[in-house]
Amino acid sequence: MQDNTVYVVMGVSGSGKTTVGQLLAERLGLPFHDADDFHSAANIAKMRGGTPLTDEDRKGWLDELAASVREWSKADGAVLACSALKEKYRQQFNQAATHPIQWVFLDGSEVLLSERLRARTGHYMTQQMLASQLNTLEPPMYGLRLQLAQDLTPQDLVNQIVAASSAKQPA
Repeated sequence: MQDNTVYVVMGVSGSGKTTVGQLLAERLGLPFHDADDFHSAANIAKMRGGTPLTDEDRKGWLDELAASVREWSKADGAVLACSALKEKYRQQFNQAATHPIQWVFLDGSEVLLSERLRARTGHYMTQQMLASQLNTLEPPMYGLRLQLAQDLTPQDLVNQIVAASSAKQPA
């Protein structure tokens, strides 16, 4: 199903963006990209130190991601895992894309997200940064919103995404 669609799997840290995004990309035969890989060393150091990024810190990162979204939407599409916390960030991506983006918002309770972050090792985004992300989050009023639960596996979420995407495709 190569239709130039860029899927953006979004949400705060601990929501499973990378895991779900990788599985979705594999299922759809699309390349996978993680927005974390686009951060500068300075931004990573800032976050690792427990300091939330400002809009100014994110500017270059967002510009690079938007340019990539444009290229992916001109090619065969892609899956991007990205927090995309604010509406203005999402609009920057929407304006860059040559085809409509499929937004997938992974939403979960603070308790569940905190548990996941405490269990995670080796990542600069720690459980202490979750409150900042939740305060910054402007939930989208469009796209597919999936409510996270302990009993939902990443594969269950991918199945829901594919089913919802298939339902939107013309017969």
